[in-house]
Amino acid sequence: MSKAPRQPLTQADLAPHIRANVEAALEEDLGVAQLGTSSGSIASGDITAMLINEAQTANGRVITREPGVMCGVAWAEETRRMVDERMQIEWQVADGDVLQPNQTLFDISGPARSILTAERTMLNFIQLLSGTATQAAHYAKLVAGTNAQVLDTRKTIPGLRMAQKYAVTCGGGSNHRIGLFDAFLIKENHIAAAGSITAAVKMAHEMHPDVPLEVEVEKLEQMFEAIDAGADIVMLDNFDIAGTTAAVKANNGAVKLEASGNVDETTITDIARTGVDYISSGNLTKKVVPLDLSMRFTNH
Repeated sequence: MSKAPRQPLTQADLAPHIRANVEAALEEDLGVAQLGTSSGSIASGDITAMLINEAQTANGRVITREPGVMCGVAWAEETRRMVDERMQIEWQVADGDVLQPNQTLFDISGPARSILTAERTMLNFIQLLSGTATQAAHYAKLVAGTNAQVLDTRKTIPGLRMAQKYAVTCGGGSNHRIGLFDAFLIKENHIAAAGSITAAVKMAHEMHPDVPLEVEVEKLEQMFEAIDAGADIVMLDNFDIAGTTAAVKANNGAVKLEASGNVDETTITDIARTGVDYISSGNLTKKVVPLDLSMRFTNH
């Protein structure tokens, strides 16, 4: 049976990455290594926040200035927890929600120092991940009505791969392999080093028979060799529309086909109409415009 791209990430998958992401972000912003206090003392790393009376409380509201798809709730909540658990967040949206300009994302209340300390880290995560989800939603919409599934790639921001891959799913896309460890993707240089597609696939099956195995090909003859060798998925690398159409016809459902290369918003719809099963694009995670967000205190 052909092995499909991985299942959506779970909270168990994400939890350690969320903690690590937020801890790293706070350490670079505050210059401190001791996080997770409930006393509010972490705000001492924010020298500007120290200008505010420690006892002062505040209420704030975060809005989006532009449309998009929401993502990043768990990262904001982890920031709140690490900075000061006395802060309270009242969410008006959830991950995956479609956003409109000037819509409230959440209200926040608590010690003024802590809110100001946490603000930028919270917004950085939400704006980047919402931008990623928005881009994925745009691409998913462009293939609507076809059988093609939009996949991300490993072209992610270093250290934020799990976060961005989660954001892709919030926008309606799907995840390709997470890294080099969870699926085989035999490419041109692997084939050259192994001697042939057949040899590379044989070794892969012997090493990890239960792991999904994909072969990247540049011409039809290689596709046939990959199918005969036992590949689960064949990636059509930089095939034009005529070539992709011919490959789909020749494959006749033998394996799943993925189109990759030269995929952008101007080409993806035509590629999808050829009948391929998957279309992967690095643009889902690298060509991302963060959502424009704003926070204002509301108790003035």
